[in-house]
Amino acid sequence: MKIEHIAVWVKDLENIRNFYEQYFGAVSNEKYRNPAKHFESYFLSFDNGCRLEIMSRPDIGESGHSYDDQKSGITHLAFSTGSREKVDELTERLRQDGYWIAGEPRTTGDGYYESVILDPENNIIEITE
Repeated sequence: MKIEHIAVWVKDLENIRNFYEQYFGAVSNEKYRNPAKHFESYFLSFDNGCRLEIMSRPDIGESGHSYDDQKSGITHLAFSTGSREKVDELTERLRQDGYWIAGEPRTTGDGYYESVILDPENNIIEITE
C-alpha cells in the first residue's frame, strides 16, 4: 500500500499550484474543470509518485484552522528534502520570500530534523531531512 494522493480545498488554485511547483518540485497536470459543479482542480505530482490534488469551488467555506488553534483531522503535510542542509536552505528561501516560519529547523523529540512553515493558505507544512 501507498498513499496515492491527498486532496485539499483551496481558495486560490493558481497561487497554491505555483507555490508547490516553485518550492517543492511539484509537476502539475492540466487544469480539470467541471462547469456544471463550478469545480476546478489540479493534480500535483512529486518524485516519489505521491500526488496532491488541489481543488477549488466557490461554495466551499474557509476551514477556520490556524497553526495556534488546531483541530482534529489531517494536520500537516511533510516533505522530505534528503538532508539537514536542504531543510535549512529551503526554510531560509521561504523566509526570504515572505512565508511564515512556524517552527525553526530543529531535531524533534522523535528524532526528525525539521522546520514548519505555512503555505499561502495557512496549511501546515513540515520540511524534513
